[in-house]
Order: sequence, then C-alpha cells, then structure tokens
Amino acid sequence: MVKKVVLAYSGGLDTSVILKWLQDQYQCDVVTFTADIGQGEELEPARAKAEKLGAREIFIDDLRQEFVRDYVFPMFRANTIYEGEYLLGTSIARPLIAKRMVEIAADVGADAVAHGATGKGNDQVRFELGAYALNPDIQVIAPWREWDLNSREKLLAYAEQHGIPVERHGKKSPYSMDANLLHISYEGGILEDPWAEAEDSMWRWTTAPEQAPDQPRYLEIAFAHGDPIAIDDEPLTPAQLLAHLNTVGGEHGIGRLDIVENRYVGMKSRGCYETPGGTILLKAHRAIESITLDREVAHLKDELMPRYASIIYNGFWWSPERRALQTLIDQTQRLVNGVVRLKLYKGSCMVVGRQSQESLFDPRIATFEDDAGAYNQKDAEGFIKLNALRLRIEKRLQG
Repeated sequence: MVKKVVLAYSGGLDTSVILKWLQDQYQCDVVTFTADIGQGEELEPARAKAEKLGAREIFIDDLRQEFVRDYVFPMFRANTIYEGEYLLGTSIARPLIAKRMVEIAADVGADAVAHGATGKGNDQVRFELGAYALNPDIQVIAPWREWDLNSREKLLAYAEQHGIPVERHGKKSPYSMDANLLHISYEGGILEDPWAEAEDSMWRWTTAPEQAPDQPRYLEIAFAHGDPIAIDDEPLTPAQLLAHLNTVGGEHGIGRLDIVENRYVGMKSRGCYETPGGTILLKAHRAIESITLDREVAHLKDELMPRYASIIYNGFWWSPERRALQTLIDQTQRLVNGVVRLKLYKGSCMVVGRQSQESLFDPRIATFEDDAGAYNQKDAEGFIKLNALRLRIEKRLQG
C-alpha cells in the first residue's frame, strides 16, 4: 500500500503523465520534487503544472552550489572520465537527486519515491541504487517498467485524455536531452544511427569551432587542495565558476563530444554531449597535478580512475568502495595548489603555463644547461644496469 509518493518531477511530458498516472493507479497523494542543478530552464512553470495536476506538495530546490561543490568537484579531483571520453555529466547528478528525494520522503512521511527513467537506461539504476543506499526500506515506483505507455504517441494520447497540458514538437520526436551545470546531453532521433552526423542545429551551448572567434582567449584558473577557486584572480563560488567556464568555453567551441558508450544495463548507446566548463577543468586540473603530485601518486590515481569512473557511471556513488576511493583521492589533493594558464581557440583547450608554491618541478635539475652539479649523470649508469639485469639474464638463457 502506497499512501504518499515523492516524484522526481521536471514538468515535461513523461513526468506530467506520471504525476496523473500515480494518482490513478495507486490512489495516493503525490509530492513533486524539482531540482535546480543549473539546467538553465525556468522552473516555476513546473510548479504551476504540478498544482494543476493535483500535486499535494511541491518542492523546487536550488541545488546548484551543492551539486558542483559536493559532487562535480570531488569527481574532478580524480580526473574522472568514462571509457576515455565521457565526463559523466548525467551520472554525477543522479546521486544528489536521489538523496534529496529520500530526504523529502522522510520529511513528508511518504512511503515511496518515483522517477521517470525508462527501463532501458542507466538512470533507473542510479536513482534506485541511491535511494536504497540512503533508505534501505524505501519503496521505488518506476512507471516505465509497469505501464504500457511505451511511446511518445501513447503518452500524448494519455495526456490529451486526462487534460494534461504538454508542449508538442510536431510529428517527429525531439532529442532526449538532459542538462545541468556540468553538461547537456542529446540522445534519440537521428543519433540512433551511429553513422549519421549530428545536425548543426542540435548543439545549444557551444559555437561550432569553425565559427568561433579568430582570436584566442587566455584564462588563469587558481586551485586550492585540488578544487578550482578563482578565474583570472576573481574568487568565485563553485557554481559561478563552472557557469563562467561554460560560457567562455562555449563561445570558443570547447567541449563537444559524440560517442557510443556501454550502458550498465548491457546495451550500447550513442549520445552527444556539450561539456565546455568540464573539459577546461579537466585539462587544468591535470596540469596543476603535473607539477604538484609525486610520480607514483599520479600514476596510482590514473590506474584507479577507470574504476572510480565506472562506480559513478553505474550508480554506486553512495557505495563503500566509492567512499574509500574518495578518501584516497582527497588525500592526494592536499598540496594541489597553484595557477594554470590556458589558451582557448576554435575548439581546442591548451595548457600554456602552470605554477605552484608546492611545485616539484626543479629547474636546476631539469635544465639542459649547466646544472652546477645538481644532478650527477654518472648515477644513471648503475640505475640502467640494475633495471636491465633481468632482461640480460633472460636473453642469456634463451641463447
């Protein structure tokens, strides 16, 4: 028996239909929750629509600072990318939404939470793993796994039958899009053919590189303990900083991506992404680490990163293994302080300078000029022979 359910609500077609369907199917009160994580849309219309459709209570929460500070930045301390390219813009938002849904459920005395993720995607896994990790006894309702409204046409027909206001986009279904302060994603439509190039009109955040300004843009990003804190000497909050980099990076065509990825549920999926700020931050963070991290620590982080990325992609943000890895990663960032200078030009982001009070780069040793005895080159002979010993022994045995 479900008496009250908290629904992750966007105000779009799917979740608007779900709001009405939950009331009819479960004869329960529905509380809507809409998260502002920087998707750039006006959220008050979602409130008006939820009221019209009979929501018992409505929550619209500004989570932008928490999203960037407590989820995006910790992820970027690990230089996290999935399958070599994807910066996990959708994946990293889901644990925060799940957390807030569970909190609201506790506050309003709800029996269950509900979401609009389909049975084919990763998001159902992420939402539900998060919910169960934070409240083992919570009930989860996933309408896409229960109803027979398995197409946009059926959803529109249901909406018309029940007086649900929706925006129509003509006969052709629009792209499935997800946006937040880290990225915007596109799936469906022409993108379901992995050979077809995305339409120029699809991209919303970034200028086409060939149409970007002819003059490069230089940026200086300051880091403290692995997190960016200022741009061009101007301190910014986490959300402000990422939003600014999105704007500047987008103007210069930074951060477009077209990939086929392996979903956790087993299928391959083609998607396009715009992540201008994240692309810049990843490049800058690796640059400041290059002069402040010990070699073996840096290499250890690179070895662990793919596992950390899969943990996030697969929805295990709240797992003990992610927390354990995060502790290690955060420990490595204590001395990751300094400034990185970057050059943005027609889709490229190039590091052109880095400096730090904790820099391990010693110009006296690294120089090609006279090092005044700082490095004894004769030491290399024994080093090489010791490392070659096993190779020489093996070759002698082979004859």
